Amino acid sequence: MFPALDVSTSALTAQRMRLNAISSNIANMSTTRNEAGESKPYDARYVVFETAPEIGKAPGAAGVKVKEIGSEEQEPIWKFQPGHQDAVKEGPRAGWVAYPRISLMTEFTDAIEATRAYEANVGVIEVTKDISQQTLRILA
Repeated sequence: MFPALDVSTSALTAQRMRLNAISSNIANMSTTRNEAGESKPYDARYVVFETAPEIGKAPGAAGVKVKEIGSEEQEPIWKFQPGHQDAVKEGPRAGWVAYPRISLMTEFTDAIEATRAYEANVGVIEVTKDISQQTLRILA
């Protein structure tokens, strides 16, 4: 009924998924094992958006949707902790533990950006609602 609401709602959903990925990255900054229990550091997740022209049928309006949630496989950060259960047992890296290469500063910056985008879309929804109410008052 209101394309602006559809576009903003799609953006809210996309930014919520982005915040979920960021939260997962922050929560797993010290995770030295993967989901299968293998001694492999957590791979950071990221969200890729794409335009969704089917959302917001008005001319010039297009929504957004999540194209994919990818994982980023990077060289881990190595810390020397010979007593750690996941320390490499033998070889040149004996006693070293692999940690995910996740920057708390980058994740917080991304979280602030996603939160601001979310807030902006909530604002658009509020303005759209107010304009619709004023239009109904004029017509009634």
